[in-house]
Amino acid sequence: MRTIMNKIITVLVVLFSIQGVFANETPPPPSPPVPPGLPIDGGLVILFFLALVSGYYLSKKYISIKKGSL
Repeated sequence: MRTIMNKIITVLVVLFSIQGVFANETPPPPSPPVPPGLPIDGGLVILFFLALVSGYYLSKKYISIKKGSL
């Protein structure tokens, strides 16, 4: 009876000690937040006027090509 109890205790001790070996490590700390992107408020008016100018130029170019093909 005593040898069976010793075997059971030995198996339990080994199983519980192995559990600590295979435990996961603590996760790394989270990375710092990403800085905000660059604002486009300062150049928004300039971009708007450039879009108008390029739209005017491309529409005139398209119209002149279309007239030339007729």
